[in-house]
Amino acid sequence: MHIVMVAAENDALPGFKVGGIGDVLRDLSPALAALDCAVTVVTPSYGLRDDLPSARHIDTVNVAFRGTAEPVEILEARPDNATPGVRNLVLDHAAFSACGRGKIYCDDPPEQPFASDASKFALFAAAVAEALKQHCFGAVDVVHLHDWHSAALLLLRRYHRRYRGLQRLRCVYTLHNLSLQGIRPLRGVPSALESWFPDLRYVTADVADPRWPDCINLMAVGIRFADAVHTVSPSYAAEILRPSAIATNAYHGGEGLEADLNAAQDAGRLYGFLNGCDYPDDVAAPPAWPALLELMRTENLRFAAARQELGSAHFIAHTRLAEFSAKRPADLLTSVGRITAQKVRLLHTTTGNGQSALAGILDALGDDGLFVILGTGDPDFEQFLAATSAERRNLVFLRGYSAALSHALYGAGDLFVMPSSYEPCGISQMLAMRAGQPCLVHEVGGLRDTVTPGVNGFGFSADTLRTQADALVATAGAALALRRTQPRQWQMLCQAAARARFPWRDAAEACRQRLYPATPA
Repeated sequence: MHIVMVAAENDALPGFKVGGIGDVLRDLSPALAALDCAVTVVTPSYGLRDDLPSARHIDTVNVAFRGTAEPVEILEARPDNATPGVRNLVLDHAAFSACGRGKIYCDDPPEQPFASDASKFALFAAAVAEALKQHCFGAVDVVHLHDWHSAALLLLRRYHRRYRGLQRLRCVYTLHNLSLQGIRPLRGVPSALESWFPDLRYVTADVADPRWPDCINLMAVGIRFADAVHTVSPSYAAEILRPSAIATNAYHGGEGLEADLNAAQDAGRLYGFLNGCDYPDDVAAPPAWPALLELMRTENLRFAAARQELGSAHFIAHTRLAEFSAKRPADLLTSVGRITAQKVRLLHTTTGNGQSALAGILDALGDDGLFVILGTGDPDFEQFLAATSAERRNLVFLRGYSAALSHALYGAGDLFVMPSSYEPCGISQMLAMRAGQPCLVHEVGGLRDTVTPGVNGFGFSADTLRTQADALVATAGAALALRRTQPRQWQMLCQAAARARFPWRDAAEACRQRLYPATPA
């Protein structure tokens, strides 16, 4: 069976990853190859063709886009760690680096959300459709599309006379993050459906956003037109069938697309199963405290040096780290992830006693403990973390990302904190558990499916934002009390976390059995 994976990211290639999609494409593809599938992963080039290892020309396709024929080159990259049975292809065109070399996603102004990205990915999806039509990838059985960036291919497959032959291919669509939907006008601006494909004869109701009928919703197109729709955890698949009610009870559900998702569920097209995690035999031992402290200092300086001006967050972190000695904190809390509303809103939320949930956790931690948070993202939340660190010596906020430091924190911490407001799957909790670090999580999505409170970690849930924040603080306090007073029970939690397994082979087997046909077409 030959599966073509179409995605915006692929961490098998250097520079082709921003978030979790890149991890999935990197790890799921070899797992499928181990099940005797042939896998071709296709992404845009983002102007990085000269950085690709041993890249070679495969073909060039001429793509009808905005009323002209756009030549798109197909290149094969061969990384040093390439897996037999997996090909990594990139499509090269100047439009794919329009926002800067190596920039996967663009920062468009609020009045034109997704404008640059939607046009770029519409051309990308059209180029993949043309390559499939011309058999540039060889004989193909399944096309597996990831998130809204690839969904325009399903639009062309449904309505464009040139690509109706692609209906013979089974098309699978995976939802990684329902909050990003790729909504653009149907007409009237350069980044609009009818500007991209002026000869397309489509049914407006089939492609329109349910809230803004004069706009196309590419995420909705993927849900409506795919042969199978997949979410990356069973709990998230259930959650998104209900409407979001963020303002009233902080519930993140279908984000306006719950009717489409329920229709897919009723038709037997909606599936939910977990992503996976690698479990190498030779996991490195966690660093001792002096080594971890030195690594944090070094990486913080590197983060600061990468910016033209010294940021307050880096200065505050430098000051805090200088205060610590060779003596390890009594309790070390860790958190690694994007600093976004999804990940840290609950830490910022005011609890019943009038302070932030983060402040409540730091109170429970005490002066002998330390909470280290690594990540970057929304400036307002970054400022909140930096300001809190300036006030509280038991918080260090490291503004940036380092793979070496993140893995060190997974291994060295006592309790990993992941209070996501929603979490389609999550990988950080799996990596922390793999290293033997119990996790404190909000019981949503993939966090509910991987962390079992009282067995290998801690969980909390509540009905409103305020009560969720209160529950977070209370659960953190209970976890710290258990660690301090019940060392044997704590050790059992750590051992259970380390034994938990969510292998990629299981995810690949679920794909093969539930999403893909049993035999090649």
